Amino acid sequence: MRRMLLVALGAAAIAGCGMSEADAGMGGSPHWSGEPGGAPWHGGEQYQQVGENPFVETAQDARATFGVDVDTASYALMRRDLHGGYLPHVDGVRVEEYLNYFSYGYEPPVDEAFAAHLEAAPSPFGEGLHLLRVGLQARSVAERGRANLVFLVDVSGSMDEPDKLPLVKRTLSILLDELRPDDTVALVVYSGAVGTVLEPTPASMRSVIQQAIDRLGASGSTNGEGGIRAAYELAQRHFEDQGINRVILATDGDFNVGLYGDPLIDLIQEKRASGVYLTTLGFGSGNYNGAQMERLAAHGNGNYAYVDGIGEAERVVRRDLLSTMVVVAEDTKVQLTFDPQVVKRHRLLGYENRAIDDDDFVKDDVDTGDVGAGHDVTALLEIELQPGALESDAALATLAIRYQPPGAATDTEMTAELHTGDVLASFDEASASTRFAAAVAEYAEILRRSSHSIGADFAQVRAIAAPLVGGDADRAEFVELVDTAAGIWR
Repeated sequence: MRRMLLVALGAAAIAGCGMSEADAGMGGSPHWSGEPGGAPWHGGEQYQQVGENPFVETAQDARATFGVDVDTASYALMRRDLHGGYLPHVDGVRVEEYLNYFSYGYEPPVDEAFAAHLEAAPSPFGEGLHLLRVGLQARSVAERGRANLVFLVDVSGSMDEPDKLPLVKRTLSILLDELRPDDTVALVVYSGAVGTVLEPTPASMRSVIQQAIDRLGASGSTNGEGGIRAAYELAQRHFEDQGINRVILATDGDFNVGLYGDPLIDLIQEKRASGVYLTTLGFGSGNYNGAQMERLAAHGNGNYAYVDGIGEAERVVRRDLLSTMVVVAEDTKVQLTFDPQVVKRHRLLGYENRAIDDDDFVKDDVDTGDVGAGHDVTALLEIELQPGALESDAALATLAIRYQPPGAATDTEMTAELHTGDVLASFDEASASTRFAAAVAEYAEILRRSSHSIGADFAQVRAIAAPLVGGDADRAEFVELVDTAAGIWR
């Protein structure tokens, strides 16, 4: 984002918490002429470079089209890095995953799979720009089908670290507490070889499952391909027609035996046709392969989370994991169409690796993200309005959401509109959801050294976010992380 600093706003927030700008590490704006203090060190970790979305002239392309993303790993990786005393890898920062780490309290739908929430207000980050927030709230479900889960655990030598296999075992134990007695759990492990430690076992036999988990130990090389094949075959043999069929892969992503890269992705795409989907849970540091983990989940019709500690394990499992598995909308696509007479240009923040061609929006066979029961999805766009646009009575943007209901052969589409008369007069009039989302997106833009965030300041982020914390622990932690990042940066 291009910025005009809100110096008074930032100074007021710092004064309000009893800190000087120097104490807060917020005395200067980020600059890209060299690495900031605390330059990141990530050993052999791997992240996918996706670049950043540019501004698009509406007269040339009036649409912004993308698939949804409910992953949160990027945010947890950032927290791990800051707690370790260094900044996150720029290629590991995903604006959309930062945004979707938080819940925004959107009203649920009445009849549809989604309720759409649109809001636009002047941006605090760029003179003459507005922020457009898109919020989607998926419906909840009263009952879910039986779960057929296969835990696929990497027990290779690289997992022999406190933040790897021991944390995996604790995470799986937490998941057992969330299962129904009639759900089934199987356990497959892989290192140099592959083995089935536990055949599908009712969750009512918790002690048997727990004993199998407790016995896991790490050694050897990493035959990820063999483990994936064995886990899928086991899940397919015990397929639940009206239930949840899922492989849950727990690993650092460091595959060094068998298929790797695109051939492994091809295997995952082949296996998802069976109706068994893939969730990936990342662990550890140093050799962590975030690029591989994200791609596996995306092509396996699943989701991807990173577990940096027991707190995140609790959060991922108790709040997100099972509800994510209860899919209410498959291959969900979003398309915003702007009126060139109203909007001069537009830019989608994040979702770079979820972008799809405008023409593919109406194609039922285009694979994109799935959304689980009760989940919400948030996106932000920067827009520049045409002179005098707000004096007209016109549709600023038309939102179309296209998705496939589970079991359906064709897509369903719903639409919503935002009119010029709906645009708020100031950023302060925007909802708490829009203001907090704006702060989160700005923070991510700074951390990924966005060309659109030159001149931005952590003080500005803090000033917006801190008054919106309320009793939300995730938001309170976010403000703490802003302070930590600012201290490392200087």
